[in-house]
Amino acid sequence: RNDKHPPKNWGDVSIFGNLDPTGEYVVSTRVRCGRSMEGYPFNPCLTEEQYKEMEQKVSSTLSGLDGELKGTFYPLTGMSKEVQQKLIDDHFLFKEGDRFLQAANACRFWPSGRGIYHNENKTFLVWCNEEDHLRIISMQMGGDLGEVYRRLVTAVNDIEKRIPFSHHDRLGFLTFCPTNLGTTV
Repeated sequence: RNDKHPPKNWGDVSIFGNLDPTGEYVVSTRVRCGRSMEGYPFNPCLTEEQYKEMEQKVSSTLSGLDGELKGTFYPLTGMSKEVQQKLIDDHFLFKEGDRFLQAANACRFWPSGRGIYHNENKTFLVWCNEEDHLRIISMQMGGDLGEVYRRLVTAVNDIEKRIPFSHHDRLGFLTFCPTNLGTTV
């Protein structure tokens, strides 16, 4: 086919504002996108060495972020069960055992090569090698969609300068789950 996915365009990031300035209706706001790293297959085809290599690349890349994105990378390997459960309970960390990912053979070598990065305020997170190679998340309490969206756009643009993402001319950004193809937002 000759169809082309439109070029990446985040739009006017200043157009979004606070959807609930009085704080009466919106508990929290979250915007996320997935990205696959160029040169690596999707989860079912990754070797344990590739998982570890990707985790190292992601960890070192994210350690270079600054400002409100500055944070810490926590590998799942070696993470205590208590810390892991606290992050899961607080809705910051993915958990092992998703039956759909298991059926797709996407949980191989667990927890090797997986981790989470978050900033100090836990308003910016990156999951490494859960379903997608990267799940980039911006979230916070309240309804300020503008702030959440601007943070995500800033982060994705910054990370993209350091890690090439898999992209297809017709499909857009490639992800493990086809429902996320394209912009992946």
